[in-house]
Amino acid sequence: KALVGGALLIALVSGGIGGGVGAYLERNGGVGTVELPQAGPEAAERDPDSVAGIAARALPSVVTLHVSGGEAAGTGTGFVLDGRGHILTNNHVVEPAGSGGEITVTFNSGDTAEAEVVGRDSGYDLAVVKVKGVTGLTPMPLGNSENVRVGDPVVAIGAPFDLAGTVTSGIISAKERPITAGGEEGDGSDISYVDALQTDAPINPGNSGGPLLDARGRAIGINSAIRSADSGSAESDDGQAGSIGLGFAIPINQGKRVAEELINTGRAAHPVIGITLDMNYTGDGARVSAKGGDGGPAVTTGGPGAKAGIKPGDVITAVDGQRVHSGEELIVKTRAHRPGDRLELTLERDGKETKVSLVLGSSGDD
Repeated sequence: KALVGGALLIALVSGGIGGGVGAYLERNGGVGTVELPQAGPEAAERDPDSVAGIAARALPSVVTLHVSGGEAAGTGTGFVLDGRGHILTNNHVVEPAGSGGEITVTFNSGDTAEAEVVGRDSGYDLAVVKVKGVTGLTPMPLGNSENVRVGDPVVAIGAPFDLAGTVTSGIISAKERPITAGGEEGDGSDISYVDALQTDAPINPGNSGGPLLDARGRAIGINSAIRSADSGSAESDDGQAGSIGLGFAIPINQGKRVAEELINTGRAAHPVIGITLDMNYTGDGARVSAKGGDGGPAVTTGGPGAKAGIKPGDVITAVDGQRVHSGEELIVKTRAHRPGDRLELTLERDGKETKVSLVLGSSGDD
């Protein structure tokens, strides 16, 4: 019996040890060092039309701007326009520099250079700066925003939260979105009016001024504003709100025209109808005020509106057949054109609808 009992004990101990060893081996894949399977080295090249391919071509043209002046400072994005050092960005990016601040431009290579403002315009929220003593620049190819269609794929590049060279992608969600941003000054002098491209490509604080690219890597817009979950309205993306899939970009056709004017003359021309609008009007459309802002006539004598027969109290309901629902929308639609363009306006006067045609005038005022 003692012999049988001892054999049984040995068997139980051996079984326990064997089970423990077996469990260990099962957990660790057998005896020896663990090596996990992994893909080998691959070619770095990507399809030129892929997001990676577009980013690789575009990144050398994209810069990060660090702006400081007085008690204000900020970060934004821009992109190279030509070999002479001109860079396009948003006005609200460079605004903190004021007249005596500093602007430092950091290229994708890590090189830095000082820049100065060539010209800026708050009404379009666009600015051009120029770097000094830099050669070998890679200009960003410009597309044509008139060719953009809803659903087109896009790529956005910027420096959200100062994370330079951040690439995101999405689609064009809508076109011709009437967007206003700014207004902190209270007198309307800092409000920008944009007939914007809407995208779901993530745009966050610091993306301002960066390019929105088409599938061929050409800039079709300048990222400018986002709609935040808590504001319910568009705001320039330096407001530190996060993206919820509603980003807005200034169409490149407008950006190109304004950039050329800022470079050539230092200021941008604003197309004008020559009327003062009642911005407190709550009805549908844009109503012409009874008086001008300075107490003078609401319809400028000899201006485009006066020549077309527009009168105080008229309500403008459409521009070139497209409905406008407010004074802001009328300004946006007007700013989408250039001085000298002809517009057809639909008016309501005394309950009757009429149409008038006019040629937009020009104003260089902010």
